[in-house]
Amino acid sequence: MSTDIEENQRADTTANTAESGSAVKGRSATRLTWERLRRDRIAIVSIAVIVLMILLAAFAGVIADIIGHPPQQTYPEAGLSEAGIPKGPSSEFLFGTDQLGRDVFVRILYGARVSLLVGFAASVGSVIVGMTIGVVAGYYGGLIDAILSRALDVILSMPFLLFGFALAAIVGPSVWLVVGVILFFSFAAVGRIVRGQTLSIKEKEYVEAARSLGASDRRIMFTEIVPNVFAPVLVYASLLVPISIIFASSLSYLGLGVPTGTPAWGNMLEDATDVYTVAPWLFLFPGGALLITTLAFNLLGDGIRDALDPKADRFLKRRKKPRKSRARDSRNELAVARGVGTPGEEY
Repeated sequence: MSTDIEENQRADTTANTAESGSAVKGRSATRLTWERLRRDRIAIVSIAVIVLMILLAAFAGVIADIIGHPPQQTYPEAGLSEAGIPKGPSSEFLFGTDQLGRDVFVRILYGARVSLLVGFAASVGSVIVGMTIGVVAGYYGGLIDAILSRALDVILSMPFLLFGFALAAIVGPSVWLVVGVILFFSFAAVGRIVRGQTLSIKEKEYVEAARSLGASDRRIMFTEIVPNVFAPVLVYASLLVPISIIFASSLSYLGLGVPTGTPAWGNMLEDATDVYTVAPWLFLFPGGALLITTLAFNLLGDGIRDALDPKADRFLKRRKKPRKSRARDSRNELAVARGVGTPGEEY
């Protein structure tokens, strides 16, 4: 009799487990990270702003054709006053004109192409080179680690801006020169981060298991270690994009970055220095575009960092809970502790 009852209970437990198992689905680390990130409103707004800037840059030519104002086309009659002063924002020129009578709005869209190209190209290149060097140095250790680490230390000790200014002045303005300078000085920081993570991860049990199964060093490094060090690198890369954009704009502002005449935010700011007193919009709109873009990337980097932290999940849930509910829960817990109430009742 008791045996039959135990078997029935066992069968009921198995059925309940199967039913609950069908309802409960496992969530990967990527999904958990995205769920935390989408609860961060600031990060979502930042993503929307970045996507909008990318779309405007990608369709800059289409927008210029619709408006009918090519970026290099001058309009001396419609875009300048009789005294040769640029005209302010109007229905014909949304952001006004510059000192040559060119449409500032269209030139800002084309300038977004240059800024985003520099930012993404330099960041992706830095991540690839830095992760490769960092994983190799941390995994092999010994003499290889010593040589690569000292090389990274030498690169990090160089004056970043001074070297960039000197090289740009010697070689000449070029977009790819700016990308190369930023990549050269940025991959060292990525390499140091990845090296430190690799030194810890290579001692983990799953790495030892892969090695015992006969996996090659290359497979262990790029299959077992790289995916586990990608999270901090992703945060750094998201913060590296605005740094690259600002550095490229700084070189262009000094006439050492993008060639003169190319629509770029730094060039537009440099051109506005002569007429900013009579045409402040020449500073306002390119500077505003630069500010909004870099701020969006910085806020997104903060959001990604919080989303990759498991503790942020509890923080976000607590932050979403109304203040009155938290105060009521505190009163309930105090009443139960004093022995004058029972759990579940409100006081």
